[in-house]
Amino acid sequence: MDETTNPWTVLSRATVYENEWIRLDHHEVLGPSGGPGVYGTVHFKNQATGVVPIDEKGNVILVGQYRFPLRAYSWEIPEGGGAHEIAALESAQRELREECGLAARWWAEILGMDLSNSVSDERSTAFLAFDLYESIAQPDETEKLQVARVPFWDAVDRVKRGEIRDAISVAALLRVALMALQGELPEQIAKAIGR
Repeated sequence: MDETTNPWTVLSRATVYENEWIRLDHHEVLGPSGGPGVYGTVHFKNQATGVVPIDEKGNVILVGQYRFPLRAYSWEIPEGGGAHEIAALESAQRELREECGLAARWWAEILGMDLSNSVSDERSTAFLAFDLYESIAQPDETEKLQVARVPFWDAVDRVKRGEIRDAISVAALLRVALMALQGELPEQIAKAIGR
């Protein structure tokens, strides 16, 4: 049998909870060994996006907010979701505007991720944004945000110390750091962050 072939047989699926963002399904299955079992999955109705916005002084713009599921405050890159039928870049641009009151003239896709693939189908795309300019902030009614400009390498140090823990933020900040160390950033961004 091909190692990449799906070894799961779904006997039944029932939706046990649904709201405008997620759907929770209960599956009765036959597992890879052939035995019966159950599997719960979370379907995300939107795609996730994140942006590493870097200003001309080499600062990354971070957003702070209380995260209800964690019962903790979290510093993150600007991020959110958008409908699957909308381009991820368009959703990322909207998030940067809404959360930070910023727009950017230069964008690059830097990373695609499966965020919690043992229980969900949530996918994310991260972008690097540069040449920022002011726009109008429009946070969602569910968001109470702080915005901070932090030197890029200080943000990377915060990741290393476990102070920034959000998965999209960790992956995207480390991806930009790796791009810097490997000489893959445009000269203007590399110069701004000091690498």
